[in-house]
Amino acid sequence: MKLLLILLLVPLLVPAQTIQTLDTGHAGSLRGLSVVSDKVVWVSGSKGTVGRSLDSGKTWKWLPVPGFENRDFRDIEAFDAATAIVMAVSEPAIILKTIDGGKHWKQVYENKTPGMFLDAMEFWNDQSGIVLGDPVNGRFFIARTFDGGDHWQDIPFNKLPAADSGEACFASSGTNIRALTMDEACFISGGSLSRFFWKGAPIVLPIMQGTELSGANSIAVRDHDKRKGSEYFVVVGGDFTADTVTARNCAVTTDGGQTWQTPPTPPHGYRSCVEFIGKTTLLTCGTSGVDISTDGGFHWKLISKEGFHVCRKAKNGKSVFLAGSRGRIAKLK
Repeated sequence: MKLLLILLLVPLLVPAQTIQTLDTGHAGSLRGLSVVSDKVVWVSGSKGTVGRSLDSGKTWKWLPVPGFENRDFRDIEAFDAATAIVMAVSEPAIILKTIDGGKHWKQVYENKTPGMFLDAMEFWNDQSGIVLGDPVNGRFFIARTFDGGDHWQDIPFNKLPAADSGEACFASSGTNIRALTMDEACFISGGSLSRFFWKGAPIVLPIMQGTELSGANSIAVRDHDKRKGSEYFVVVGGDFTADTVTARNCAVTTDGGQTWQTPPTPPHGYRSCVEFIGKTTLLTCGTSGVDISTDGGFHWKLISKEGFHVCRKAKNGKSVFLAGSRGRIAKLK
């Protein structure tokens, strides 16, 4: 009988997920995060900050970008230990690339249009990518690359999605746009109106909205068949100025965005990033803490009250990292 009881209890003894804060020796605010593998991790942020670890976050090398010390690199996309692309958000909007581990950087894109503000980059593979920006003259800005970020082409103005007055995107974690099939991507907006853009007309999200700093911040896409696209999305957001409010800070769709559900147990406050780290397991983070869900985003459990801006899973591996203000980088254990 005792042996049977022990066997029944074994599944309950699995260690809970925890956050291990790493020693980075840096103090900048980090919002860009790209986890190439279990060992190779790149980050970017304020004051021209770019960092790289080649040993699973144990040690970090901080890589200055000459001439860009005052720029804010809100997103980074890395492909290996040597190759990465960073995005400087505001006027002039600039994208830089390195192919030698950050020793040298080449400017591959510049846009001096008044009001230009880039929000996020996303890549389908090591060649095809997209960058999303706030509306200019009433339409969201989008540019594409098909050669690994060496060259970028602006999408013609008349083909860009129209934005409502006061509607924009948040450059909070580089995850408000996600690749779907080989030639499609979806994105979300916030502010006066918070919507989901993919097929057909944009869908208004059941997320807190109506003020400048409220709305959807991040969207996660479950692993999908690239020939058919995904039908399962999870969105997080809320109000950046009231980061402990749990109402209307998350939404889930299982039918490609046609209908959305509000989780019975939402994340514990405003969240700026959400990431699938397993088939039904997600991690979400924000300035007031970190939550995990094991049922596809319907019930969330707070696992840390430490704030982070972004969380990402390794493209080629299982490791999950987080990054935030004051140079904080952590690893999910």
